[in-house]
Amino acid sequence: MTKEERHLWYDFLKTLPFTFNRQKVIGSYIADFYCAQARLVIELDGSQHFEEEGLAKDKERDEYFKSMNITVKRYSNLDVNINFEGVCQDIYDFINLVKR
Repeated sequence: MTKEERHLWYDFLKTLPFTFNRQKVIGSYIADFYCAQARLVIELDGSQHFEEEGLAKDKERDEYFKSMNITVKRYSNLDVNINFEGVCQDIYDFINLVKR
């Protein structure tokens, strides 16, 4: 796991009353984090994801997950580093919306 993935995992996702899996294989893809109860994939993106090839691959991945009725939430590593509380709140709000 990257430094940002460890931070999100140990300082937030593990504290939630939902089960998250790290590096979850779904089809031919590996999701950074997956919560089956919320049908949610969380991806943390480094700089390579913002280049043309990375954007195209991410679009393909996202469409695959969407076809399986799985929502993908993407955050940049920079988001995690400078707005950790905002990232956590966004994830928490989504899970609580699904939980209803």
